[in-house]
Amino acid sequence: MAKSGTSRGLSQRQLRVGEQVRHALTEVLQRGEVRDPVLESCVLSVNEVRMSPDLKIATVFVTALGRADMDPVIKALAANAKFIRGRTSHALSQMKFMPQFRFRADTSFDNFSKIDELLRSPEVARDLEHDDGDE
Repeated sequence: MAKSGTSRGLSQRQLRVGEQVRHALTEVLQRGEVRDPVLESCVLSVNEVRMSPDLKIATVFVTALGRADMDPVIKALAANAKFIRGRTSHALSQMKFMPQFRFRADTSFDNFSKIDELLRSPEVARDLEHDDGDE
């Protein structure tokens, strides 16, 4: 029999721990403890943390506000992952294992803007007006 969280999405435990990790990461990044020129020159937002089922890997989705190219930011975060892991260990001391961090660019805002642009297009507006007229 499969575990409850494996086939239907993330378990409550994964969601709770992911949120705790997100808060700990946000505090470390806001305090400016990571000494990297790329990271010091931008404002980072930790949007989501997804934990693996065994809670040993944390996939961190970040956005650098005002930056189009996220590759240097992701590389800088990956290069400093062990340092960041050490700095978050105090806030996450209740965990049996400290998770490894894997940083990814968060593209959800891009997806939202594409959907919003599609919904505002004249073709969709025309179809919506046509549907309203039938009722």
